Amino acid sequence: MSAPRGIAILGSTGSIGRSTLKVVALHPELFRVAVLGAHGSWEAIVRQALEFHPDTVVMVDPAAAAKARAALKESGSAAQVESGADALAAAAAGGNVHMVMAAIVGAAGLPSTLAAVRAGKRVLLANKEALVMAGRLLMDEVRRARTELIPIDSEHNAIFQCMPAGYLAGDAARGVVRVILTASGGPFRTTELARLESVTPAEACDHPKWKMGRKISVDSATLMNKGLEVIEATLLFCLPESQVSVVVHPQSLVHSLVEYADGSLLAQLGAPDMRTPIAQALAWPERVVSGVQSLDLGQIGRLDFEPPDHVRFPSLGLARAAARAGGTAPAVLNAANEVAVQAFLDRRLNFTGIAAVIDKVLQRLASCPVNVLGDVLDADAAARRLASAMIEPAHGALA
Repeated sequence: MSAPRGIAILGSTGSIGRSTLKVVALHPELFRVAVLGAHGSWEAIVRQALEFHPDTVVMVDPAAAAKARAALKESGSAAQVESGADALAAAAAGGNVHMVMAAIVGAAGLPSTLAAVRAGKRVLLANKEALVMAGRLLMDEVRRARTELIPIDSEHNAIFQCMPAGYLAGDAARGVVRVILTASGGPFRTTELARLESVTPAEACDHPKWKMGRKISVDSATLMNKGLEVIEATLLFCLPESQVSVVVHPQSLVHSLVEYADGSLLAQLGAPDMRTPIAQALAWPERVVSGVQSLDLGQIGRLDFEPPDHVRFPSLGLARAAARAGGTAPAVLNAANEVAVQAFLDRRLNFTGIAAVIDKVLQRLASCPVNVLGDVLDADAAARRLASAMIEPAHGALA
């Protein structure tokens, strides 16, 4: 029997990281945690390290790394504790790693994801921003290295599962004419439009189907998460924006669909639990138990679908426009959204102001070609500065 495959879980203290550890714990004969990485949640990562015994623990924040190092040493752990973004990238590319769960949120996860791709690791991509910000660069590296990149977002993983046998992300699939992303509609799918201006962060984070972090919960409430997924899908599956559709499906049981030239629609269904796509990606092309309960379709009884409301969800249209523009536009969109969402969570911006900020930033920053990673990072920084300047002076009113 072959030795367990080493896994680097980057973003191990977040929801995706914790779910990954739950799946790994079910299959110690198949998988071994080689690296745990996070930004600053040192107490959580210490608990994880004491349970899973990784070779290396990496904290991006040096102060958090020092605390984790001391705590692990006191507990008798042999794990090596490193700090900084460079250490995270080096750990992802290490010889003891077979696959990398790339789940660090935001631009901070991009360098380590690129390092894993260039090192030829199987990359389980849970970081939307890596694709949205630098998708062309990342997918060029994937094709160059012939890396196995498997998306973890439930929607893109569903599409991946519905692609022809042997399909690798980054290739154009023969016979595929369209992919259809499903959206739950979030907590405000039927809320009166006039009330959206006054909804609270707590209400926006109260997702009807998924348990997620605060930022992605707000993205689901604005449907920006679906807009970002449209951009991702164009890159992952080599399709123009016009061949990526969105349909609202409140039950969140059909995770996405693929349409073929002969008229066939293939769909992937499952309980709304991230352990399913994680287990699929870890074991691909095989299947393993994920710990997720199976669906009882007879008990469910019905599946509903409706088109998205673009008046209620203007962020979806903004993301589609950025996908068509290409270049630095998706990076600008993503950066402006992150700043605006944080302002909303901090109660410095109302809910409808999120899309208004993004729209104004996209209007003022023209899209430029992306030739190197620096082009993306410069656009990201410029968009953050502009979005912050729009919000800060009037504490919620747009400048």
